[in-house]
Amino acid sequence: MKKLYGNAVVGQSGGPTAAINATLSGVIKGALRAKDEGYINTLYGMRNGIEGFLEERLIDLFEAFADKEKLSVLEQTPSAALGSCRKKMKSPKDDPETYEKLIELFKKYDIRYFFYIGGNDSMDTVSKLSQFAREHDYELVVVGVPKTVDNDLTATDHTPGFGSAAKFVATTMKELLCDVSVYTMKAVTIVEVMGRDAGWLTASAALPAVSGGRAPDLIYLPEKRFSPERFIADIKRIQEDHPAVLVAISEGIKFEDGRYVGEGLGGRKVDAFGHVALSGAGKVLEDLVKNELGCKVRSIELNLPQRAAAHIASKTDIDESVGVGSAAVKYATEGKTGIMATIDRAEGEEYSVTFGYRDISTIANAVRGVPDEYINAEANGITEAGLNYLKPLIIGEIDIKYVNGMPEHIIL
Repeated sequence: MKKLYGNAVVGQSGGPTAAINATLSGVIKGALRAKDEGYINTLYGMRNGIEGFLEERLIDLFEAFADKEKLSVLEQTPSAALGSCRKKMKSPKDDPETYEKLIELFKKYDIRYFFYIGGNDSMDTVSKLSQFAREHDYELVVVGVPKTVDNDLTATDHTPGFGSAAKFVATTMKELLCDVSVYTMKAVTIVEVMGRDAGWLTASAALPAVSGGRAPDLIYLPEKRFSPERFIADIKRIQEDHPAVLVAISEGIKFEDGRYVGEGLGGRKVDAFGHVALSGAGKVLEDLVKNELGCKVRSIELNLPQRAAAHIASKTDIDESVGVGSAAVKYATEGKTGIMATIDRAEGEEYSVTFGYRDISTIANAVRGVPDEYINAEANGITEAGLNYLKPLIIGEIDIKYVNGMPEHIIL
């Protein structure tokens, strides 16, 4: 596509993370450079993603960040500053009115660049919108910018937001290991971590092992089927060595027959995207241990703090989030459309990355799970290769600005 001149719009979609605003900051920084180069006149932010755009709820981000010092505060602000949505876009064939409305608004606001920060379902929106614009001869560059604590997007080595969430999970596990080991009585603590179909975040529970500590005793990921019998046997074996057992499980672990462990509580419900609504895998296993072993047992669901804990964000994650957002704008002004910006890890022992892009059609609706070589033979732990992949992503701490003892955040 030829280079375009006009306005741009950016939105955030799906579950928030501690780094999604850093990516937004990167897009703003990239757009400011594009403004100086004459490509982008105004960068609009759509409130609550594509839903807000359809309702014309927009904010002028160049005006909001006229004081560029505010961008550093944005980068340490958790959640989605523009608001998010979970709107599942239908195909243009099934919902032509929505797409016609979008084109109408693009023309009204002279939108030539569309950036969407999100995960799998957001990349599906990017794919559908770029194809529609191309087929209807509207000159629009559509670029996806990755985001998800699940780290399950294909084509990119890892996703912005994952490193910070992994750092929180790993730190929490290390602290729990200190806590649960103070007593001599037999006890089991089960920690449920986010991850429906990919166990990357739960795998990060193993990271205390690389910082002079021990890892949780057992780690179960959705990539491998879960056996209640083997689980109980694992606990018995470990309690022969030490009484307190710490277990990390993904919310999406499944029984041998394919049913989610957490599916049974409250009946089979689905969310806005048709995914089975999960809740209580940890509670299910708590009851199992109680009934089978009779020892003290508790389950903990880490829940929203996994994606909101900006106070312990990974500097590597934040820096790369800003970088990939800025790179997305660069690729857009070069005329590349229907793509997602990516983070590409260099080969070799020393960690470094570059930014690239891939065709969105190869990414949308695909899920990248934890590979077999990162999971031990017993399917209850993480290998050295897995730890080596994870380690660099949690490195570094950001210099957080505080006001009266609390982190400073931005509200748009």
